[in-house]
Amino acid sequence: MLPALAILAAALCFSTTGTAQALAVVDASPLAVGAARIVVGGGILGLLALARRPRTPAPTGSRLSTAGLITLGAIGVLAYQPLFFLGTRENGVAIGTVVALGSAPIATGIADAVRSRRLPSPRWMLATAIALTGVVLVSGMTGGAVALAPGGLLASAGAGMSYALYTVCGKALIERGWDSTRVMGTVFGVAAVASLPVLLIAGASWLATPNGLALALWLGVVTTTVAYLLFGWGLARLTAVTVSTLTLAEPLAATLLGLFVLREHLTPVSAIGLALIAVGLAVVSVPSRRREEVPDATAPA
Repeated sequence: MLPALAILAAALCFSTTGTAQALAVVDASPLAVGAARIVVGGGILGLLALARRPRTPAPTGSRLSTAGLITLGAIGVLAYQPLFFLGTRENGVAIGTVVALGSAPIATGIADAVRSRRLPSPRWMLATAIALTGVVLVSGMTGGAVALAPGGLLASAGAGMSYALYTVCGKALIERGWDSTRVMGTVFGVAAVASLPVLLIAGASWLATPNGLALALWLGVVTTTVAYLLFGWGLARLTAVTVSTLTLAEPLAATLLGLFVLREHLTPVSAIGLALIAVGLAVVSVPSRRREEVPDATAPA
């Protein structure tokens, strides 16, 4: 259960992003906030990666493909937030979030099946379907037809694919013998370097305010550094598809934070959605944990 609990703890860290921004009330664009999050959190992870030493040398002839995996993973990290924000801007927070979060496990399942040449288990498919139904109900998307912007839908789906990209690339690096902390640090460290000019262009003056600095530190340290150390540790011990479904705990935790911290209200339909997410997470983690756990490639013999 420990790897599953690590991913759930990471999802809990992710879920505080919206609440932290609501409480901080800073005058900054979502792009600037997202870039600051990666610069701070990715920078710390990058420093941790530099402090790690590989336990085994990389296999001969693997340098180019390893560099490619790092590059693709960093592209996924960089692309996720602007695509996510574009999707929510075009079609609203509820629809944009559901499409992004809902497409992430599906995209991960497809990418991992192509990489490993093995289909996800029926249990994972059932658990993911239950949890995704819960995400839709929690979002309030069930109330009639609405006009959707195709560009926004593509952006949200692109965010889900970006998540799948850095998850599957990270798993591939771990399977090559990389320490999970080194994987997360390298991928996010590269993304942090690339995010710095984005932050400067988007505007960084808000970081000079107490609320702005506190927000950047929370998002960088808690929702990125701590979250992805936990995420990487769990990813080293679980399949990528199981990890992608377990992170659907994020909307569940975010809804509960909204209830207890921001004093938001919960509708009966949303309550059913929360229950379904919990059931899906239980199905994917508890009953199938022995089958889903994989040996940690970085653990000492």
